[in-house]
Amino acid sequence: MFTLTPETADDWWEVEALYDLCFAPGRTALSSYRLREDVAPVAGLCQVARDRDGSVGGAIRYWPVQAAGVPALLLGPVAVHPTHQGEGLGGLLINASLHAARDSGWDRVLLVGDAPYYSRFGFSKLPDICMPPPTNPDRVLGLALTPGAWDGLTGKVTRAA
Repeated sequence: MFTLTPETADDWWEVEALYDLCFAPGRTALSSYRLREDVAPVAGLCQVARDRDGSVGGAIRYWPVQAAGVPALLLGPVAVHPTHQGEGLGGLLINASLHAARDSGWDRVLLVGDAPYYSRFGFSKLPDICMPPPTNPDRVLGLALTPGAWDGLTGKVTRAA
């Protein structure tokens, strides 16, 4: 049993420790981190999952970006503590936060990830949207939170204005 709450400043270091545990030491060298530098995550969409004892079991963050010149959300990172992997917590975090993003008026979400995993949430390859190099273009995925939100968009992902 987990409780999802919006991430607060008090959660920051626990969430960072979870990301350090779950991802390679060089995670902050990824191109997606250049889009996040000196940009605040989207308040209310970043979620922390705590177990009954209050320990962080998972977390998800969202960042504002521009995709082909229009506002979009960059999902990530999402992580689940190794002791809770396989329990559906990642799916819970993704689904709950996507609903919150839609309810907050966001039109589109993108991420860099594995299509077989994220397709179950409705994400698909964005062939005309380019993340900064050296991102593998096959891993650039998007989800329209409003119908047609990605239609006709072609261009680069850049930092939020």
